[in-house]
Amino acid sequence: MTRRVVVTGMGGITALGQSWAEIRTPMLRGKTAVRYMPEWEQYEGISTRLAAPIAGFSVDALYPRKKTRTMGPVSKMAVRATDLALEDAGLRQDPVIGGGRTCVAYGSSFGSPDPVLGFAELKMHGTSRKLNATSYVQMMSHTAAVNIGLFFGVTGRIIPTSSACTSGSQGIGYAYEAIRWGRADLAIAGGAEEIDITQSAVFDTLFATSTRNDRPETTPRPFDRDRDGLVIGEGAATLILEERERALARGATIYAEIAGFACNSDGNHITQPQAGTMASALRLALEDASLDAEAIGFISGHGTATDTGDMAESKATHDVLGARVPIHSLKSYLGHTLGACGAIETWLGIEMMREGHFAATANLENPDPQCADLDHVMGAPRRADVEYMICNNFAFGGINTSIVVRNAR
Repeated sequence: MTRRVVVTGMGGITALGQSWAEIRTPMLRGKTAVRYMPEWEQYEGISTRLAAPIAGFSVDALYPRKKTRTMGPVSKMAVRATDLALEDAGLRQDPVIGGGRTCVAYGSSFGSPDPVLGFAELKMHGTSRKLNATSYVQMMSHTAAVNIGLFFGVTGRIIPTSSACTSGSQGIGYAYEAIRWGRADLAIAGGAEEIDITQSAVFDTLFATSTRNDRPETTPRPFDRDRDGLVIGEGAATLILEERERALARGATIYAEIAGFACNSDGNHITQPQAGTMASALRLALEDASLDAEAIGFISGHGTATDTGDMAESKATHDVLGARVPIHSLKSYLGHTLGACGAIETWLGIEMMREGHFAATANLENPDPQCADLDHVMGAPRRADVEYMICNNFAFGGINTSIVVRNAR
């Protein structure tokens, strides 16, 4: 027998704030976190100078050094977001965390990049002053999941999800499946990412980054005719997922229900997304939720502001949901947070769904006629009473994810 899975805690770290109360005002006013990065002027081979960084983030005053020495910035953000989410769920000191029935499903597209320099120095010079006992642990792809487990004493299964831009959404989806099929009763799910020049360089070499360096407030522009590429951001978000009957029995606040999830692969090209398999992922998520397309009231789009990505996504979305369902992209505010984006966008989507008030896509003024026709929320936030929302994310390697969320308001 399958079990129902609900969201009982949420927490996050973003460039616009560390709570929905902080993020809400600037986002609903159309203010973005994108800024010019003067410190990137030293990288002459990179065209972009734009990012959406988190100012002044530190956990040094919150946690002892003994607990954080295995963490780079990406793990510190993941642990802090998880701490906020567990507190929100009323589970911060609950023995269930260490009881073997709690899992961690969490990802990032990479670990922390700087420890790689120690290994590079060793290979180039035969010795390294930067290499130490925690270098690998900080840079490994499963660093966020492992450090969350260590910090909070989780003894259930650990599910690392390092799949670029679907890391966070896979974390939520695989946690949902673990609870649904009885492998866990509680899950810490989400994703994290820190800004580094190497991440912007990945997209810059593909001519996919925005170079509006003198006008950071005008970019990125998802689905817009005049878009010129993405902007990298950073952050983390954690959702606490719980088996519904357990949550009800302890009197937990239920924010939403994860009603369906799907993940598939294009099987075609490493960086050229395929609308057909994207559409299949949406259909599979609806099937998993036992819903028709007509049940969906809002779409949280991936919306990277890249040409091929926006066109393929818009076609897939139109093929499954038509032109009637409102859609926005929160990357227009926070930049592309890569491994964190699916978790951040699901968290903020739930907050907006509960309020019935959805932010517009920032900077979207002229929808690209080469993209499929969609009902873009643009210019101003939109009021909408929504029971079901679908959150879509797509990654390098042709990885496609779709999560169906039910409003528990």
